Amino acid sequence: MPLPVPEGYRPLDERTLPAYLAGLPAIAERLGGSPADWRAADVGDGNVNLVFLVHGAAGSVCVKQALPYVRLVGESWPLTLERIWYEYQALIECARYVGRRVPEVYHYDPRLYLLVVECLSPHIILRRGLVDGIRYPRFAEQMADYLARSLFFTSNLAQPAEEKRRRAALFGGNVELCRIMEDMVFTEPYRLHERNRWNSPQMDGLAEEIRRDVPLKLAVSRWKLRYMNSAEALIHGDLHTGSIMVTPQDTRIIDQEFAFYGPMGFDVGAVLANLLISYISQNGHATAAQPREEQQRWLLETVEELWERFRDAFLDLWREHGLGDAYPQPLFADPAAQAALAEERKAYLQRLFDDAMGFCGAKILRRIFGLAHVLDLETIADPDCRAACETACVRLARDLLVHPERYRGIADVTAAAAALRRDQSPAGSDLQRGTAGAA
Repeated sequence: MPLPVPEGYRPLDERTLPAYLAGLPAIAERLGGSPADWRAADVGDGNVNLVFLVHGAAGSVCVKQALPYVRLVGESWPLTLERIWYEYQALIECARYVGRRVPEVYHYDPRLYLLVVECLSPHIILRRGLVDGIRYPRFAEQMADYLARSLFFTSNLAQPAEEKRRRAALFGGNVELCRIMEDMVFTEPYRLHERNRWNSPQMDGLAEEIRRDVPLKLAVSRWKLRYMNSAEALIHGDLHTGSIMVTPQDTRIIDQEFAFYGPMGFDVGAVLANLLISYISQNGHATAAQPREEQQRWLLETVEELWERFRDAFLDLWREHGLGDAYPQPLFADPAAQAALAEERKAYLQRLFDDAMGFCGAKILRRIFGLAHVLDLETIADPDCRAACETACVRLARDLLVHPERYRGIADVTAAAAALRRDQSPAGSDLQRGTAGAA
């Protein structure tokens, strides 16, 4: 059964939403015209919440409401309504540092667990654009800036320790959403579980290999522990290409309900994981009229550019705004200490890269064998072709997790992905032969 709901809570729909919004003067003015003429459409194709776009004579808004269960599964999976409050808090917090990279918040209703935010138009979900073979020339630059600013400014590199602890405690109650990640990313895909699904029968053998793979299970458990223990910065917590909306000139980040203070590499690795899935999956979408080679080249270039821009932007912010209680400035006043600190910063970013690659591997695997899959792979019509793409994804992900020493820079990762795409093996092949020669 779903969780009990507070008095006054009710889920809205296309019929009842206009009347509710008419009672919010600022929102009604933004929409313009008569509520009878407003058009509300349920566009909630995500896994968790209700999402509506409402269009009026003067403008539009997006309305997001929490249900007392996971929308993808239904009432058999109860889920706290408070997740929408965490999303509201994350939007307010991130906007201080990233500006319009996140939607503007217009209204929050604590009784209905509902948010009214900016309607992003003509933006589309990034994943859909990538599946359609569209390239976004400013994405890497803007995404790197979002990641660098949101992660740096909410960390102890920029914040006093007391403020950071207060903010981390505020988000510390988002335990149910964190538990979803702990289970669905780091645990369930590696065992028999009723929520798991995969491309069967093509991937049956590989699914069984994953369940028997003790080195892989040890590796992913280390990253689970890191996810649970490392409160480095305020992270989005579910930053995939379905949580990003784009035009060729603009990038926006949505769906912050999984936000909490966690490891920076989780957000970075999640974005890179989804770009790598898109890259490998392009083989399944190629046609004679649209062969996809240019799209694949752009995707690998984007993976490299995103990491390199993020690294450089993060280092620049640290040099200019490193006023937090970590690495206090008075300790590094003389030239020799400053030089040592510069090397320490580089080492810090290398450790962050290592974290990102581990989380990247885990995020790829959950999309093959867990509950929530991705359109990049699921829209490949030929199940054998899809399985070949999925097998290449699995081989890359396993190697990132079990053999991190092979990946000392982002070029090692893109080289391995390129080699695997060129030699996509049939499903059911020996997983543990890895990517020797590719990395």
